[in-house]
Amino acid sequence: MNPSTAQARVIVDELVRNTVSHVVLCPGSRNAPLSIALFDAAAAGRLKLHVRIDERGAAFLALGIAARTGRPSAVVCTSGTAAANFHPAVLEADRAGVPLIVLTADRPPELRSAGASQVIDQYQLYGDAVRYFDELAVAERRAGQNSYWRSQICRAWNAAYGEWRSGPVHLNIPFREPLVPDLDEDGEWYESTEGRADGERWTELPDFGALPSFVVPSARHGLVIACDTGVQAASEWAEQHGWPVVSETGGLGLSGSTAISSGAWLLGVEEFISHHKPEQVLCLGRPTVFRQVQKVLSDPAVEVLLVRPDSDWPAPAHNVRQVGQWFAEPTKPADPEWLAGWQRADAAAAAAVSHALAEEPWPSGLSVASELVDALPQGALLVVGSSNPTRDVALAGTLRPDVLVHRNRGVAGIDGTVSTAIGAATVHRAPSYALLGDLTFLHDASGLLTGPAEQRPDLTIVVLNDDGGGIFSLLEQGAPEHADSFERVFGTPHGADLGALCAGYRVPHVVATSVPEFRAALKPAPGLRVVEVRVDRSRHRDLHARLRKAVAAAVGNG
Repeated sequence: MNPSTAQARVIVDELVRNTVSHVVLCPGSRNAPLSIALFDAAAAGRLKLHVRIDERGAAFLALGIAARTGRPSAVVCTSGTAAANFHPAVLEADRAGVPLIVLTADRPPELRSAGASQVIDQYQLYGDAVRYFDELAVAERRAGQNSYWRSQICRAWNAAYGEWRSGPVHLNIPFREPLVPDLDEDGEWYESTEGRADGERWTELPDFGALPSFVVPSARHGLVIACDTGVQAASEWAEQHGWPVVSETGGLGLSGSTAISSGAWLLGVEEFISHHKPEQVLCLGRPTVFRQVQKVLSDPAVEVLLVRPDSDWPAPAHNVRQVGQWFAEPTKPADPEWLAGWQRADAAAAAAVSHALAEEPWPSGLSVASELVDALPQGALLVVGSSNPTRDVALAGTLRPDVLVHRNRGVAGIDGTVSTAIGAATVHRAPSYALLGDLTFLHDASGLLTGPAEQRPDLTIVVLNDDGGGIFSLLEQGAPEHADSFERVFGTPHGADLGALCAGYRVPHVVATSVPEFRAALKPAPGLRVVEVRVDRSRHRDLHARLRKAVAAAVGNG
């Protein structure tokens, strides 16, 4: 057995022993030892192997799987720009706290700085975006190799799963030729390559499920803001203690009698907030979407308690009072009238939005999001793209505690969202859906490329096609005084034929032009498919302005 083959087989075996059950592989020459070892492990039923030819999409596929399962998944590639294409997903995994094990094959040292092909500097390629980096020594025929390889895999898994916070890790692995197994498959190796008995990992590590620190709420007038982590737990705590709870995903995942589905609207009504300013905000995760949330968190009169924060605490005014891994019992009972005021305002806001949308011609981003949320089957997964879709579901969706939501909000980019959705749907046992903008969809169109031997999950991708960057219509750039420059440098119309693109990937595609057609297209069906809804981008700004006015009039000061 040659050194590269021995090393690759040991690495794959130890990954399996460390509970890595999904690996995404990109084809290449220098990573051939790992490719063959992974194929053999998958054939033996030891892991699930996913093969993709686009490294960027492959990394986001692995990220989607890890985000949905909560356990480390691995992604493997050859050397050169292949490894560089993993970088966007590594950045997202870093900021979102997703456990991702990145294995990049590399040339051995003697082929670096020597004019060899497919060589870049892969040493610490991802900088401080990873929890752990190591470049393994080139495999040699000497004692101690087996224990060294296995120990380093355990270190990587330990860092990815995280004592305090999960995230990506990077192992750079130089391979010398030969890169494929010897013809004599039973050839001897210098030492035993066996792992621990009974399938145990080489180094036993704790399961970091313990929560060592708590924040202690102490206000009668408090508000819970749930982001992408702990929405269900936040709902349960809020109901138990009488605090209103809002979410960056609107009503998706929220439950209980204190859930406020119109929170994104209410926080933007100045008259209401001036009379219902919380003394404390219990914030779970990191809010990234709404400026009105940031405004509340930066109010010097509001104490901010952070739960399960990532490395970048959401502290726009740097006034965070407490940071902890979970929430404790409050020291004071909540004021029932405080909660009642939020509930009355929630009902008024929801009625105003529903009435205003009914008066608008279909479709708009908000009405599409509303219809989609209502149509989701029980237990469905909804992957929400950045920009307008994540705002639309929060502003127009109703309470759906039975729906699981995923958003790539670590760095809030549009990279790899199609691949992320496919990865998450692959390990979700109920029907899955995604709501994406057209630019997000086009940016990762190669994520649709799935070989005939690869699994296609039951995933319906709804593309809200407004022919360009519709999000900018709602920002300062979309103001009338910038009309001259807007369309060219912000609106960026593309005129792409999404149906033809889907046909090229052999993915079913339909355009829904009415509410009945849209509802019919959303009925659960096997396989991967795309539902396109075409929207007039020029309506966005005025529609949101009318809705804000309607909500403010309906809510008043509560």
